[in-house]
Amino acid sequence: MHKAPISLLPDVLISQIAAGEVVDRPASVVKELVENALDAGATEMTIRIDGGGIQRILVQDNGAGIPATELPLAVTRHATSKIQTLSDLESVVTLGFRGEALASIASVSQMTVSSATAGATHGHAISNRTGAWLTEPAACPIGTTVEVLSLYFSTPARRKFLKTEQTEFFHCLDVIKRMALANPSVSWVVYRDGKLYARYQASDWSARVFGILEAMADGASKPIDFETADMKLRGAIGLPDAARGRGDMQFFYVNGRFVKDKLLNHAVRAAYEDVLHGDKFPAFVLFLNLPPTEVDVNVHPAKTEVRFRNSKAVHQWVRQVILSALSSSRAVSELSPAQADLQAAPSQGQPSWVNSQAGRTAYPAPQPRAGVLPFAREGLADYLQAYQPLPQTIEKPVGQPVPRPLSNASPLPVSRPDEYLGQAVAQIHGIYILAQRADGLIVVDMHAAHERVLYEQFKQILDGRVQAASQELLVPILVNIDPRLSGEVENGSEVWQKLGFRLSLVSPQEIAVRAMPTLLLGQDVAGLLRQWLGDLQSFGVAHVLERHRNEWLATLACHTAVRANRSLSLVEMNALLRAMEQTERSDQCNHGRPTWRHFSMSEMDKWFLRGQ
Repeated sequence: MHKAPISLLPDVLISQIAAGEVVDRPASVVKELVENALDAGATEMTIRIDGGGIQRILVQDNGAGIPATELPLAVTRHATSKIQTLSDLESVVTLGFRGEALASIASVSQMTVSSATAGATHGHAISNRTGAWLTEPAACPIGTTVEVLSLYFSTPARRKFLKTEQTEFFHCLDVIKRMALANPSVSWVVYRDGKLYARYQASDWSARVFGILEAMADGASKPIDFETADMKLRGAIGLPDAARGRGDMQFFYVNGRFVKDKLLNHAVRAAYEDVLHGDKFPAFVLFLNLPPTEVDVNVHPAKTEVRFRNSKAVHQWVRQVILSALSSSRAVSELSPAQADLQAAPSQGQPSWVNSQAGRTAYPAPQPRAGVLPFAREGLADYLQAYQPLPQTIEKPVGQPVPRPLSNASPLPVSRPDEYLGQAVAQIHGIYILAQRADGLIVVDMHAAHERVLYEQFKQILDGRVQAASQELLVPILVNIDPRLSGEVENGSEVWQKLGFRLSLVSPQEIAVRAMPTLLLGQDVAGLLRQWLGDLQSFGVAHVLERHRNEWLATLACHTAVRANRSLSLVEMNALLRAMEQTERSDQCNHGRPTWRHFSMSEMDKWFLRGQ
């Protein structure tokens, strides 16, 4: 193979190579130009996209502008006003800083930059349309306008890799939405092929989120606002039952910069594991702020990847914050004294985006918490007392199942204000509980709800936050086991004790259960113990308690929860409702399915055309 002599590359080719890294499609041009506008302090932005951005991209802002003497430098490679030294690079806070954007874009397009500064008698423009840079006076408002024509005309091979004009336009629109979510105080106007396509008026953050991400509106999201000495996470997360089949409503920002970071996405996903159904993607808009010296934003030319100095700590903290926010259910939140205090006395010192009505259900003022909600011991005792007398065999209804009516002499129960899920009135098809609330009807999937209640109780017990209620047995239960599992009886002694078991090894093939948790009275204890011993042998105690614990306990809860076609009394149904109100994450079962739904009186009136 012929080897050419080593030589310096021409500046044009250097810029085109750089453009390949920075400008991979029209959306990249929009991103770079909008970032520059925001860095210049713009509060109004007009964006015009023709032919998917291939024919024309124009970004006009009302920022500080560029002095005429600096225009030639602005389009020169590695020229910027945002960093001067290496220490500036290590603590950069601006969105753009490389000094390559305009030069790279210009190398693969025909570009004109027009700008005027405050106090100047007129503006100036610089253009490469004639093949060389030419600067001349121009009539333009204060701010900067960048027009990019015929993208990739000089590199036709790259143009072949672009998608249809419509696809490229929506990539551009995605970039604009990302920027608009992070900058609600900026007004945005977007034109597509000369026609107005979208307008985002300057507003508070809550209105901006609801305007762009309607799936998070109308009570389908929760606020996030947590802070430590050097990290702050704020924003909103979508409720698990509003998760989507696509991950197109996931926005994460680090120090105001939109990023696609695997570490952060994994932290969010891990926080949702306990409440997300199937292969669903939660919606979220989250802003992580930390000292600039703790994060490297100069990892990738497109600046969508970051590297943290202490990635493990960031991952754990983000996961715990979101996990804590997800731990409360709607029923629990309504009963929270903190929420009641907030309604009586508005929060002080909260950001404006927290309490804005914005024409929709606004986010309540979020309250930072050190941990998850405390477990209600009294509620657990009442719940167990109500459930212990239940028959241990499934009662199958004869013929067509019907709702269980109340006595004719009994008036319909009226729920108290602290009973968010109302008072039970009937059980239908052996599956659903109907409860009356002052403003409508609550329908509860009794198995799914009971499953979540038991699951959270098991976790509390295993974590040592609640002592398991244990029942001594007059006659021990003998359980045959695989001899290879006998060693796990002693190895897992701490686990058994936490769960309320007292086990002893009678022989290598047999164990005696001398005490067991009251939660498992009447259950197939032998089958559960054999499964747990197998898990302990396969994963070890530490792994069971950490990695496999939740899956393990979820299976236990599912097998232990009341089954369909099991007839419950009103006392038992109400005991379940009260337990749900005291249980974390009770809006979803362990598999992420919803456990209850509310139907308002106005909604039901519409069904039957009442008042019309």
